Amino acid sequence: MLVDIWTYSCINCLRTLPYLKAWAQKYRDQGLVVIGVHAPEFAFERNVDNVKKAIHDLNIDYPVAVDNNYAIIWRALNNQYWPTHYFVDANGQIRYHHFGEGDSDHSERVIQQLLAEAGHADASKMAAHPADTRAMSSQGAMMQADNADVRSPETYIGYERAEQFMSPGGESQNRVRNYAAPKSLDVNDWGLAGPWNIGAEHATLAGASRQIVYRFHARDLHLVLGPSKDGKPVRFHVSINGAAPGASHGTDVQDGSGTVTEQRLYQLVRQAGPVKDRTFSIEFLDSGVEAYAFTFG
Repeated sequence: MLVDIWTYSCINCLRTLPYLKAWAQKYRDQGLVVIGVHAPEFAFERNVDNVKKAIHDLNIDYPVAVDNNYAIIWRALNNQYWPTHYFVDANGQIRYHHFGEGDSDHSERVIQQLLAEAGHADASKMAAHPADTRAMSSQGAMMQADNADVRSPETYIGYERAEQFMSPGGESQNRVRNYAAPKSLDVNDWGLAGPWNIGAEHATLAGASRQIVYRFHARDLHLVLGPSKDGKPVRFHVSINGAAPGASHGTDVQDGSGTVTEQRLYQLVRQAGPVKDRTFSIEFLDSGVEAYAFTFG
C-alpha cells in the first residue's frame, strides 16, 4: 500500500501526482493499493465539495480519505509535511516514507520490492518511469520544477507566515488599509497596492483595480487565489517587468489576462526563455479576491 498525504492547492503535491497515478495503474494487478489522504493547509480546502472537484479535475481514480482536522491519519503518523508518502507492506508495517517531491526512482523500487515480498515477483521486472508518467509530468503545474533555477521560496500573504513584505508601513492585521506598492524590490521582496484586509492566512481585496507585486527568480510562478466570498469571478491582468507576459504566460493566463473562478492554485508564469530576476505584477479588476500564497518551480 502507498499512502499519499496531500492537499490540492500545494504545488509540491501536484507535481507528485503523475507518478502516483501512474504507479496506481501500473501495479494495480500486482496488488498495489494507493490511497490519498487529503489534509488541508488552507481553510477552503476543508470544503469537501472543493476537494471532490479537485479530485475530478485532476483525474485521480484511487480512493481519497478526508482528514480535515488532522485527527485520524495525520496525527496517527505524526506527519508534518505535504506531500508525504508512506509505503506499507503486506503485514501492515510502514517500511519506508518520503517527504516532499523527488526520489521517484527509489520510491518505485520500494514498491517493486514490497510487491515481490508479497508474492508478486513480476513487479520487480517492470520498467520504471513509463512514458505516460513523463507526459503527465510535463503538463501545466504538474511539470517538474526547474530546481537549478528556483531561488524564490514559498511565500505566504497572510500575516501569520508572511516574510519580506515591503509595502511602506508593513502589514496591518484584520482591517482594511490602503497599501502602496514598494518603490523598489530585491529578489523575493513583495508588496500590495490598494485597499486590502490582511488576515492570518490570506489577504482580501476591498476595492477594484489593485495589485500584488513580487520580484522573483524561477521558471514558474503560481499564486493560490479564490474569488469573492459571494462566488463572483474576479478578472486579472498579469505583467512581467511591466509588459504582458507573451510566451511566458502560465496555463491560467491567456493574452496576459485571466479570471479567478474557484479556490485553487493558479499558474501565472512559465518563462519561455532564460530564467532571470523579474518583477511580476497581477492587477485585479474586480473586488473581493482572496490571495493566499506564492509558489515557484
